[in-house]
Amino acid sequence: MYDVVIVGAGPVGLFLACELGLAGCSVLVLEREHESGSPLKAKPLGLRGLSAASAEAFHRRGLLDRLLTESGGPQGPGTGVAPGTAAPSWQPRRGGGHFAGMMLDSALIDPAALPHRLPTPATGPVLTHLEAVETVLSEQAARLGVEVRYGVTVSGIDQDGEGVVARAGEHAYAARWLVGCDGGRSTVRGLAGFHFTGTEPQFTGYSMDATVAEPEQLGFGFTLTPRGMYLQISPGHIGMMDFDGGAFDRTRPPTREHLQAVLRHISGTDVTLSDVRLASSYTDRAMQTTAYRQGRVLLAGDAAHIHSPLGGQGLNLGIGDAVNLGWKLAATVHKHAPEGLLDTYAHERLPIGAAVLDWSRAQVAVMRPGPYAQALQDVVRNLIGTPDGATYVSQRLSGTWVRYDLGDEHPLVGLGAPEFRLGDGTHLADLTRHGQGVVLDFSADGRLRDAAQGWESRLRYAAGPAENDLGLGAVLVRPDGVVAWAGDRVPDREAFEQAAERWFGGPES
Repeated sequence: MYDVVIVGAGPVGLFLACELGLAGCSVLVLEREHESGSPLKAKPLGLRGLSAASAEAFHRRGLLDRLLTESGGPQGPGTGVAPGTAAPSWQPRRGGGHFAGMMLDSALIDPAALPHRLPTPATGPVLTHLEAVETVLSEQAARLGVEVRYGVTVSGIDQDGEGVVARAGEHAYAARWLVGCDGGRSTVRGLAGFHFTGTEPQFTGYSMDATVAEPEQLGFGFTLTPRGMYLQISPGHIGMMDFDGGAFDRTRPPTREHLQAVLRHISGTDVTLSDVRLASSYTDRAMQTTAYRQGRVLLAGDAAHIHSPLGGQGLNLGIGDAVNLGWKLAATVHKHAPEGLLDTYAHERLPIGAAVLDWSRAQVAVMRPGPYAQALQDVVRNLIGTPDGATYVSQRLSGTWVRYDLGDEHPLVGLGAPEFRLGDGTHLADLTRHGQGVVLDFSADGRLRDAAQGWESRLRYAAGPAENDLGLGAVLVRPDGVVAWAGDRVPDREAFEQAAERWFGGPES
């Protein structure tokens, strides 16, 4: 019997598998596709943007440099590309992002609005592609002893109080826990009886790699028109949104003739597509499960929530799920989780998913054809043209807005931890690579040293002055990088012990 079976070997399933493997769990990943590669995951259609929060998650596990290299990133110290190698043309995407196709001016974004942020290699956003993400995570999973089986279609799930069995044809895979990371059309979600509710689509979206016979007729970047929106990222790499109520039959691939007709309608040109090499379609259907757990079955990523890809939130939302769930499920498997720890996964992530769905819906409302939405576009464009508006949207896109309600009013608790750097050069990320919690003790007398020894197998302790301690005496960081407790200049040992016990269970001695 495995500790955990994960259904779905996409980025979310693989990231979760790595988190569990890092904690010493036995993990089996089942994937219905017969191989990992797909043209839709490679460039250009597989291009994705990692938010600052997601880039930080890779950085804290020591995987960001490798991801930049696999993505074709720049060379130099801290980039993962060996000095002396040819400098690639790819660069991390450093623009301000967009809301409903309206671009932000990065010069307007106020970094002082996030006083807890400290310099980090994971500033983000980072442009990558799904093939690179899965390659890096697959390599990490293999190093950690995670088993991945391709060509396995789960057709049944049985569970009781002791475990769960995933059935696939004549085969049965038993585990203590099962997590569905099998995408927007999740089989696990249906088999386990999760309720999936939300709103129906307003548009059909298309992404294609094509040859445009008259490229001068189309601009680059986002173009909002009275009939929809199109985006040309590079010559022939085009995205479109046709507000047809999601009427296109997505069971069949879009033809060249259909794509050309839609592009002509939206752009108001007579542009010709002389060749379409690859194309896919999607909608803005926005749905979320009402719970993330049914007994011993949990959901993460698109299996738990779907929405339009506007703003590039889907992959980032799923990575956030995996990072939040992994350490909590591992602690439950190893039987040292405090009571209710696993329930905090849904408590923390459900509201974040709901907020992202509403963020997606808001953009769709602004982009709808017609005079009302066009009037709203003018209002939004003016708002995001101000420092406050640009900063607000930037925070939403970067993931730095996420703060979990952990019942502590300290302004840092519930946020992603700043990248503290101790006087000896040790970064917080150096201490988080093994998936443990971290105690950073900045107090002059190492006040928490003896107290932290009660959780030696679950917490790493580091003491000493920091280059910028933000006025704190100590910080307790969860394995997912979230600040669980922050103490003042003379940290309260009893308060620390209460926080450590709340998140990591009783002390070992």
